[in-house]
Amino acid sequence: MTITTASRLTLDDGRTAVRLSRTYQRPVERVWAYASDPAELAHWFPSRFDVEELVPGATIRFFDDPNVPESTGTVLAADAPHHLAYSWGRDELRLDVTQEGDGAARLTLTNVLESAGAAARNAAGWEVCLAALDATDRGEGPDEAAPWKAYYDAYVAAGFPSGAPVPGLDDLT
Repeated sequence: MTITTASRLTLDDGRTAVRLSRTYQRPVERVWAYASDPAELAHWFPSRFDVEELVPGATIRFFDDPNVPESTGTVLAADAPHHLAYSWGRDELRLDVTQEGDGAARLTLTNVLESAGAAARNAAGWEVCLAALDATDRGEGPDEAAPWKAYYDAYVAAGFPSGAPVPGLDDLT
């Protein structure tokens, strides 16, 4: 079984990004809700997410993550129900929803990284998050035993840059 689904990209401006996609047998509008509605994000996103309105320039508040302090980000782009981009710390997160030919919709998550050394860590983290979304989509509870370390080790073995601190595991002081 292959447990790595992310691809590593080098953007035109030289920044590193990781990209993961999932296809759901749902309409675009339903998958858009998975990517943009704070109530839906609570099922899979690592932090709680609060924003008054998804419009460029709006402030997003990220909170209730036991491993990361509360922070804010900025909506960079919003084109419902297809594209949402925002800053999160010094990273950028892009969520794209596209219609598939069979009535399904594809969610593509692109995490543009501040540091290339975060590629393995973040790809592994997004695997865990998307596993929770997959379970939610199937009507199941999230798998609390999602193997972050196994994903991380697989991404390191696949050549993804590593070495960034892991919140909750490494002492960040």
